[in-house]
Amino acid sequence: MKTHALPEHEELREALRGLCATFPADYHRRHGADQTYPEEFINALTEAGWLAAMIPEEYGGSELGLTEASIVMEEINRSGGNAGHCHGQMYNMSTLMRNGSAEQKALYLPKIASGELRLQSMAVTEPTTGTDTTRLKTTAVRKGDHYVVNGQKVWISRVQHSDLMILLARTTPLAEVKRKTEGLSVFIVDLKTAIGNGLEIKPIANMVGHETNELFFDNLEIPVENLIGEEGRGFRYILDGLNAERTLIAAECIGDGYWFLEKATDYARERVVFDRPIGQNQGVQFPLARCFVNVEAANLMRFEACRRFDAEQECGAQANMAKLLAADASWAAANECLQVHGGFGFAQEYDIERKFRETRLYQVAPISTNLLLAYVSEHILELPRSF
Repeated sequence: MKTHALPEHEELREALRGLCATFPADYHRRHGADQTYPEEFINALTEAGWLAAMIPEEYGGSELGLTEASIVMEEINRSGGNAGHCHGQMYNMSTLMRNGSAEQKALYLPKIASGELRLQSMAVTEPTTGTDTTRLKTTAVRKGDHYVVNGQKVWISRVQHSDLMILLARTTPLAEVKRKTEGLSVFIVDLKTAIGNGLEIKPIANMVGHETNELFFDNLEIPVENLIGEEGRGFRYILDGLNAERTLIAAECIGDGYWFLEKATDYARERVVFDRPIGQNQGVQFPLARCFVNVEAANLMRFEACRRFDAEQECGAQANMAKLLAADASWAAANECLQVHGGFGFAQEYDIERKFRETRLYQVAPISTNLLLAYVSEHILELPRSF
């Protein structure tokens, strides 16, 4: 299937496809069915340096941009895997790399690049505030040489397979700040030290087998040196991670979209009903063609978001639009792929039902399509705020 990928990244794609090919469909199918973590696959990506793509060379990384990181995520999903098991390593590092101190970067980045440490988790969302981030209730109170954290987070992923976590908490009460985006701070949490010492984890069983959890903070102590940047400016810092997150999720959806389309078109050419391949019917052709057009359009917006991020330009609008377009395109392609396969699409051996569930997540997370539309309405179309 012809796509309009950037030609200068073809060697990168070929290398990734070679690695991903050593983990065939039955490997991902088994982990999906058992709801287990694909440790061997993540280790292989780490050892090959792909999860350190955005880390500067001075810290042992490849010093690539979000563009290349997004291609890594895309190719994992296009190969039939699920980048949701490791994408946090990419976007969480953005907050640390762009806003961390020289000492923090020297301490953590080389170990992340080598695989000695994993930074897979970001704790922002809470049960009662959801995407209304500025109203989060988890607090961090300074007491001498440490902060004491109390509160609760929900839908926090990969904690069991991460050594470090980015945490957003309120350090100044909402009633005491002029703007609600003020008074929030970002911390690096050493999970190995925190769990059982003020941090309790409760896994959440879910439809896609995505490893995610509730977190309970009860007087968890975090050293002052683990504060990223200045106290009270954390909302601005966390946006670096969130813009990268949305762009990388868009890339994963694009990878899913191409996977569904390749699966569907291959089947449509081969499946013969009433003495003709079903792909000869316009009722099959046209929906697949529309899906392809939409995935390609989302692809272009993804690369524009990446370009702006890498140039350290404002990219919130592009990141949000890329995520919206890509999530919609992959979900439409998933539905069409399932429809083309008919009953076979529900059989686990075809992997469609697994990928179908995985890509459905991105209509809701990491931010719902409705919130993305609200962002465009308010910040781009300059319409009155709806909430």
